[in-house]
Amino acid sequence: MESQFYHINLLQLLLKWKVHLAVIVIIALALSAIFSGPSFITPKYKSFAIVYPSNIAPYSDENETEQMLQILQSKDISDQVIERFNLIDHYGIDRNDPEFFSWLMWEYSQNVKIAKTPNEAVEIEVLDANPQIASDMVNAIIEFYNNKVKTLHEEKFGEVVKMYSRALVKKQASIDSLKMELAHLGKDYGLLDYEAQSEEVTKGYLKTVEGSAGQVRDREVNELKKNMEDKGGEVLLLLNLIENEANTYADLKYEYEKAYMDFDRQFSYTNILNKPYPADKKAYPVRWLIVVISTLAAFFVSFIVILILENYKGMSKSKK
Repeated sequence: MESQFYHINLLQLLLKWKVHLAVIVIIALALSAIFSGPSFITPKYKSFAIVYPSNIAPYSDENETEQMLQILQSKDISDQVIERFNLIDHYGIDRNDPEFFSWLMWEYSQNVKIAKTPNEAVEIEVLDANPQIASDMVNAIIEFYNNKVKTLHEEKFGEVVKMYSRALVKKQASIDSLKMELAHLGKDYGLLDYEAQSEEVTKGYLKTVEGSAGQVRDREVNELKKNMEDKGGEVLLLLNLIENEANTYADLKYEYEKAYMDFDRQFSYTNILNKPYPADKKAYPVRWLIVVISTLAAFFVSFIVILILENYKGMSKSKK
């Protein structure tokens, strides 16, 4: 069998069956041209954008582009795209089909491609029968990405703002409490300005007040001196604590304002290198490629069948 098979002259075989092969090629050519037409395959238009991440910080070991890719491919964004463009009806999916969601996501995955480029950018590509919808879907994906990152940042920095806000309230309450204690000492013991009063008490006690010595009121001086001896240390401690607490409060306020600026910022989180636009030429199907592949496939299959038939005839003759 192998001997008979290898003795077949391929060129003679082609010449012998040339008419049949020509008819098969012509039929295949015609059928592939017909069935690849818009009546059988809905033409689709491609719109795309190439974007770089901006104003984001990477999580864990992933870089900014990988983080962007993860967010763009998230279910949250795909759900928003499906809802805005009513893709269930747009793709002609039966809502009563128990597997309609699986079909929907399959259609979405076939028409929406999001991938990283070799240059660490991200390409967003959408195919659709309507070129304007394809372009709008790309813009919508970028919009939803910006909103998603903004929401993530607001959640992240919102927690930081709340933390510093609570710390500021607590610190202000501590300062107010210390001030109340200081005011209490001033009211009950007359200790209003410790340094100035110390100087005046010293002058009064040593009789060094300018003017007549009779102007010094010994009783008041002695009373204030005693109060300062009893409560002076407490006053100094309170003044020192208030100063330290005020410095800490100022530091917290600075960090709070920084966190609030991050929380309240209105940034774009993408740099768009190639903006999407409605295509004026279909991208799918590529009819000439379908016709060529179909015609070549028909030719080779037919030739193999002929080769088998001729080989079988040769074997039959050899047996006779």
